[in-house]
Amino acid sequence: MGDKSSGAKKVSRRKFLVRGGLGTIGVLAIGTYIFRNAIRREILGTVNSLEMPYTDNTDQPMVWFEVTSENNIVLHSPKMEMGQGTFTGIAQMAADELSVSMQQIQVVHAASSTGNVDSFATGGSTSISGLWQPLRELSAMLRMMLLKEASQKLNIDVTQLQIDDGVISGTGKSLTYAQVAEGVKNWEVPDTPKLKSLKEYKYVGKPIARVDLDAKVFGDPIFGMDAQMPDMLYGAIVRPTKIGSIFVSADIATAENMPGVIKIVVEEDFVGVVAKSMLEAENAKNAINVTWDSYKDLNTEAITKIITVGNGKSTIIQKNGDSLNEEGDLVRLEFRTPIGAHAQIEPNGVVASVDGDSAIVKISTQVVGITRKEVAKRLGLDTDKVNIIPTYLGGGFGRRLHTPHAVQAAVMSKAVGKPVKYFFSRKEEFQHDMFRPPTHHVIKGELNTDGLLHGLEHEFVSGDVGNNSALIPNFLPPIIGADVGAIRGGFIQYSGIPNFRAVYWHVDLPFATSWWRSLGLLANTFAMESFMDEMALKANKNAVEFRLQQIADDAIGVRLKNVIKAAAEKANYSEEITNGRAMGFAASIDANTPCAQVAEVSIIDNEIIVHKVTVSLDPGLAVNPDQIRAQCEGCVIMGMSAVLYEQMFVEDGELTPTIYGPYQMALMKNAPKEIDVVLLQGKDTPGAVGEPPLGPIGAAIANAVRRLTGERLTELPLKLSKLTL
Repeated sequence: MGDKSSGAKKVSRRKFLVRGGLGTIGVLAIGTYIFRNAIRREILGTVNSLEMPYTDNTDQPMVWFEVTSENNIVLHSPKMEMGQGTFTGIAQMAADELSVSMQQIQVVHAASSTGNVDSFATGGSTSISGLWQPLRELSAMLRMMLLKEASQKLNIDVTQLQIDDGVISGTGKSLTYAQVAEGVKNWEVPDTPKLKSLKEYKYVGKPIARVDLDAKVFGDPIFGMDAQMPDMLYGAIVRPTKIGSIFVSADIATAENMPGVIKIVVEEDFVGVVAKSMLEAENAKNAINVTWDSYKDLNTEAITKIITVGNGKSTIIQKNGDSLNEEGDLVRLEFRTPIGAHAQIEPNGVVASVDGDSAIVKISTQVVGITRKEVAKRLGLDTDKVNIIPTYLGGGFGRRLHTPHAVQAAVMSKAVGKPVKYFFSRKEEFQHDMFRPPTHHVIKGELNTDGLLHGLEHEFVSGDVGNNSALIPNFLPPIIGADVGAIRGGFIQYSGIPNFRAVYWHVDLPFATSWWRSLGLLANTFAMESFMDEMALKANKNAVEFRLQQIADDAIGVRLKNVIKAAAEKANYSEEITNGRAMGFAASIDANTPCAQVAEVSIIDNEIIVHKVTVSLDPGLAVNPDQIRAQCEGCVIMGMSAVLYEQMFVEDGELTPTIYGPYQMALMKNAPKEIDVVLLQGKDTPGAVGEPPLGPIGAAIANAVRRLTGERLTELPLKLSKLTL
């Protein structure tokens, strides 16, 4: 569409407010050294409910869009498409403001060379909500730029022009966007024009079919494992099997002379093989004798002892009123959740080509900007000399926030002077995952004379989630005192309770843990909402009414009450056991999005069977309602799999299992026959969607089991401890 550099532009007030807001958090964070606990709680509470804005390039439409000669619009998305439907949602937003049809919008991943780089990540349920305002503004700016150019070419005043599906017309004359853009090299970027009203939108709010559907149905080569480059070779990395292994030495004599081997690359932190084929690379890798310094006898029992409340460092993340009376009639329960793998279908893969002072990397990543910086640093290149070309992700869930394999492939490519393709084996993917950390929870509560909670306390311990990850600066965790990922769902949402406290304990684990879809939400909500149900039973109150009576009438409280009521009404919630089935209820708030769920459960042959799940979600404005329903359905299935089946173990210093099957997951036969989704709109802008529906499912199932059996299950995965008829 011509020259993408259009000169300097003043920073808009909107962008200043965004940057200023983030800066304020930084100032407050530094202040915690002085004011410590009170400000820490204020910051953590703010971060817990923060809807992350988009803070990168929002001033240059030319960085985001191209107009093709076929009169289509190519949108270069800095957010990755990993199955969540982001491409469709942003296409709807752009099409409406640009006055083009959905068929005229093509969404592609923005290569880092375009300049449209997201310095944060695709994650945190922020893609649609974060781009809602800036992308519509950019689209409106481009529309105005094209209108002004058309006005000059047609010699018609802008006020007399109209647009329909990318055709500008007036007084009997017309030009397509493509004709308007032809030959233009210098564009004047206007201030942000007035956006259209929601009533004028044709696509936003509608269940539009996914724009990436055809490519996936017909098996187009769009994923990281499909990526290729001309004349490429294949790489393999020698990886240890035991936790905490440190490379000591390697005997490469045999591998060097094996068929197809081009080069053995020995670095301080890895040993790689480059060969003519993947099989030859793997064979040579297996012939390398590496000496590691490793943990020898570590097992699951040892990890469980580490992950126990009271170990590590504690931070009070929430506090109101007085402490619990330990001499009173307290109910005390403990909950545990295990190590969880991402287990995404597509293993991590990359193709890298290093040529002199530049590098090209094709990779499925959630962090284009971070991947680029890491490759540039390792190769000693300027970041603008490294072009990261993202692909579709065959499952992300936080796993692809960590991309050291991009660095390894680039180093191997530089060593042989040709492109090198490398991807994890399934065993490597399981053993070298960035796992969901195990957790332990101690929850105490006491009732008042009205049968409501007088006090509630939640103490929980976790390994790293945000800490030590690619996304969290090293200085931040010590300052704020808590892992902003691990505490998701750990806050007490029933702020009508007069006395409550939440305490986070952080411990270091000997293996890598990090972001897993919904972060701490799944584990924390399982514990908290199971406990709330137990207290409702003790108070002899209906579980829904018990919750509603203890929610404050502030903005988020009202929205939480509404989703609770909607889920209960839609499911026709009852605490009676009917035809061997019971209902369990749970609710949560994540990233300012409330969600409630009812699970209808029975027990057959001592196995927990989930027949139906009703989901009520308030995501704010629904850009694509079908997309949101699909996200809810996906969260329910993924959450069900985690709470009923999934678990990693540590045996003789190794993480296991290392293959599907032994690593149990929910199968199609285990899925509920029905997932019913109710969408509410408690605010007029889009909110987080991708992770909040994962919160309630574990507790909803466990609460149904409690009614069926009288047994309070307190550990994931949920297993019945006694035979149930």
